[in-house]
Amino acid sequence: MSSLPAPGTPPDPTRLGPAFQKFCDVIAQLRSPTGCPWDRAQTLGTIKPFTLEETYELLEAIDANDDEAIAEELGDVLLQVVLDAQIGKDEGRFDIIQVIEQITAKMIHRHPHVFGEEQAHTANDVLSHWERAKQAEKKRASLLDGIPPDLPALAKAARLSKKAARVGYDFPHRAMLFDKLREELAELHEELGEVPQIAASVDMAPVPDEEVTDPARKARIESELGDVLFVVANIARRWGINPEEALRSSNRKFADRFRAIERGLAAAGKTFETTNLHEMEELYQAYKKQTQTRIS
Repeated sequence: MSSLPAPGTPPDPTRLGPAFQKFCDVIAQLRSPTGCPWDRAQTLGTIKPFTLEETYELLEAIDANDDEAIAEELGDVLLQVVLDAQIGKDEGRFDIIQVIEQITAKMIHRHPHVFGEEQAHTANDVLSHWERAKQAEKKRASLLDGIPPDLPALAKAARLSKKAARVGYDFPHRAMLFDKLREELAELHEELGEVPQIAASVDMAPVPDEEVTDPARKARIESELGDVLFVVANIARRWGINPEEALRSSNRKFADRFRAIERGLAAAGKTFETTNLHEMEELYQAYKKQTQTRIS
């Protein structure tokens, strides 16, 4: 077995150049008058949903640790980049060469500790260089400017607080966040009204949820719940956890366990209509115990 190349070894230029050029030629042909009607009809606006979809499919492949799928999904993301650039070229706005030159220059400028005379001994040092360079480049009015507005809300909460923390606006000790969480939960509890203290179990008959019909009250509850989630995102940040990834993991875990309920019912010749909460919970817990690891 051949040894792996040293970290930081660039691609073989004799293969990279022709491969990338051929790919760009294919995309250009698709956009040409003799190409594909669908590709010709696309604009930067219409292609946006596909860009987002391909990004999430890449994340799914990475989560699955499937190298073949990762390579495929990276190709789909690259397709979005090159197609966007070709659309820009066709509209006389920019092209892929400008895209590449700009990102290359940005990486060099934002890493003065690698390509210049600056020193960086820790990851925090690197982030400081990055933020200073970005502020100088963008000439932004606020430190919080530049966070994508469409970023998932939980991830955005972590980004907002992280930026504020870099200039010292943060609790001195991370454990204080749990006191803040208790405060926010109390305020949420107050807006929800009288909520009985009932232990989580499946040993009682279902009680219908009361719908919140008053718009003003609903807005207050939403605000307080948002405050709770914001503190949770901050707790994740202070312990070095990505809250979006944590929730994605829990979503996958729940979906996996719920599908085990479906399989268990099917094996017993039952459906959701012919079972009950106790039986579903038993199947859920049995599968959880079967698959549980130290980190679950």
